[in-house]
Amino acid sequence: MDNAELVGAIEALGAKLACAKASIAQRIIGQEEVVDLVLSAMLSGGHALLIGLPGLGKTRLVDTLSTVMGLDGGRIQFTPDLMPADILGSEVLEEGKGGDRTFRFLPGPIFCQLLLADEINRASPRTQSALLQAMQEHAVTIAGHEHKMTEPFHVLATQNPIEQEGTYPLPEAQLDRFLLQVDVDYPTRDAERDILLATTGTQDAAATAVFTGDELIEAQRLLRRMPVGEALVEAILDLVRACRPEDASAPDYVRDAVAWGPGPRAAQALMLLVRARALLDGRLVPNAADLAALARPVLVHRMALSYGARARGDSLTAIIDRVVDGLDMGQAAA
Repeated sequence: MDNAELVGAIEALGAKLACAKASIAQRIIGQEEVVDLVLSAMLSGGHALLIGLPGLGKTRLVDTLSTVMGLDGGRIQFTPDLMPADILGSEVLEEGKGGDRTFRFLPGPIFCQLLLADEINRASPRTQSALLQAMQEHAVTIAGHEHKMTEPFHVLATQNPIEQEGTYPLPEAQLDRFLLQVDVDYPTRDAERDILLATTGTQDAAATAVFTGDELIEAQRLLRRMPVGEALVEAILDLVRACRPEDASAPDYVRDAVAWGPGPRAAQALMLLVRARALLDGRLVPNAADLAALARPVLVHRMALSYGARARGDSLTAIIDRVVDGLDMGQAAA
């Protein structure tokens, strides 16, 4: 594919994504930024963690995405008594007509293309960790046998704020496997009015399929061919390394307030997501504004405050914003 063909393919994909967003907007009102972030994660081939209070439309969003993107959806309601086998599946012993006994694998609900892990932090860390291999390798190992997931495979997990009772913090290794964290906030007054009118009538708006699973895979491949300027690559590295307290480039306020910072997965996520954000915005090349907008969603769940910073009431989002403001991204803005 030469440059002209690449530009044409990217423009065609951008038009199709606009149709997908319009279909999603039929059921999801007033959450444009949330929709863009989740679509960016899917276009990048990753997973997203949606955090917000109950009743803000997180589950409805995932259900709508399953329809619009043409994916086989599955749902797991996480509870304190949920076990790993309830997610992954298990092997059962069967006896044949001749008396022979063999084990047969019964796949769990994780074997789908778009998994809704609802209220993931209500389950114990042991159960949460059952998702680790599937999220990273798109496969699970049961009794020594590897079982592949159907591609594409995405996990969209919803989480109640950790301050609520009956929740468990997600292990750091699992948090790092989420491409980004999406904070779902209350809608504006006008959006809430539209929600009232749209959802309390005799009919509920229906989304329509725009993509298929194979088309989403092709979109993910095309995304990786989008060019990223050298200045923006350097800005991504500057941002990630400045958030690590042990790095020589980290400012003093990061060293003082941050216990541990983002790893290489954060830089990889930013490289993919800036392309996706540009594509959703109808642009062929990402810029520094994309990086600044994605800094919080990509970094906030990959960092932790020190004990002293928590005692002072410091905020990770404020620290990330300060790091972004301190970077020289003039050349990357082009």
